[in-house]
Amino acid sequence: MPPMARHTYRNEHVAATTIPFLMVSVEATVIGVLARKAFDGVVPDAALNTTVAILAASTAFANITSFLWVRLGHGRDKIKFINALHIAMALVVLALAAIPTTPVGLILLAAGVVIARIIWSGTITTRSTVWAANYPRSVRGTIAGKLATVQVLAIAFLAIGLGEAMDRDERAFRVLIPIGVAISFVGIAAWSRVRVRNHRALIRAEAENAGPDGPSANPLRIYRTLRNDHPFAGYMGCMFFLGLGNLMVAPLMAIVVKERFDMGYLGGMLVTSTIPLALMPFVIPLWARLLDRTHIITFRVYHGWVFVAANALTFVACLMPSIPLLYAGSVMRGLAFGGGILAWNLGHLDFAPKGRETEYMGVHVTLTGLRGLLAPFLGVAIYEKFELLREGAGAYAFLFCTILTIIGALGFIILTRIIKPQNKHHDTIEPTPPSRAGSI
Repeated sequence: MPPMARHTYRNEHVAATTIPFLMVSVEATVIGVLARKAFDGVVPDAALNTTVAILAASTAFANITSFLWVRLGHGRDKIKFINALHIAMALVVLALAAIPTTPVGLILLAAGVVIARIIWSGTITTRSTVWAANYPRSVRGTIAGKLATVQVLAIAFLAIGLGEAMDRDERAFRVLIPIGVAISFVGIAAWSRVRVRNHRALIRAEAENAGPDGPSANPLRIYRTLRNDHPFAGYMGCMFFLGLGNLMVAPLMAIVVKERFDMGYLGGMLVTSTIPLALMPFVIPLWARLLDRTHIITFRVYHGWVFVAANALTFVACLMPSIPLLYAGSVMRGLAFGGGILAWNLGHLDFAPKGRETEYMGVHVTLTGLRGLLAPFLGVAIYEKFELLREGAGAYAFLFCTILTIIGALGFIILTRIIKPQNKHHDTIEPTPPSRAGSI
């Protein structure tokens, strides 16, 4: 690590190791499988599948509130703000351990997960500013990759343990969730020791930018940012299709592992979360090196096609059906997630002018939330429509996901030819006045 970043990285490393004990309980791929199995027979299948869609969407559509977090965190101490959010999330997750396995309990589960993910969206939105201040651009991808590696490994193994425990006793979560929350406070304490470079100057600069041009709780301000930065708007447009196709997959996977392949808790966890997460650490360093050398648009040109391959394999697996191909699709999804976790957290920084990093992250996160609000319900609706036509035809919902990701991947290729991003020394694209930005 660069000398100035070592203290911060050391504390973030501890947090990345222990906060997953808190996050695993509200991880969309994990909680979707648990809910689909634990509440099977408690409520009608249609209602349960809709709830699974809500749980799958919670990660993304909670991000719609990102513009609020940008405003609430503006001009405030970043570390204290993030720590307060961590503690609030811990209390919400702790309450999930007490929910009953009843129709009302299913509603409380969905509400608790959504609230927890809303709080987490505030954390990741604000954390972007901390990373921009503390880590040089030339190593930012590598550092974020190392932290992500630790985090996803922890969640992967915790998901295996949770799945195994639930197969043995469906009440296990009532003991495991409180234990996980207690362990997560080690990471929360570590985050409180993180220091932000030039923190006072950053807060002062934000306070001075609190007028009409500063962050606003009005979501329509997102339009102004996109209108004034056409390259970033083009990037967001391509991400709409790529992200929509991928966000539709999560609830579909939770459904097909039960309805199409009749897997238990452990098998479902392996396919939906553990295998993709466990593979990510092996490919994150490779993706990080590419991201450190190239602009995010160029990065997405290569990365997008891995998601296309993952969705195509899953479609064929469900159509046949074939468990080996289902696992192959899960492996390919892990390869894609490895690059996705870096690009999602850092991509906006290749567009954001200095001092506006949180604003740009807020735009990106909020638009991800809008996709997340639409995608799971659209995916489940398409799946159930096909199933009504013929049993097993729901597999064609994955074909629809594949087509959307192909459109997004092709969009990035077109975008590189129009914008021509500079890769040397990690140059960013400055916002272009509308009159000079072309047609993006």
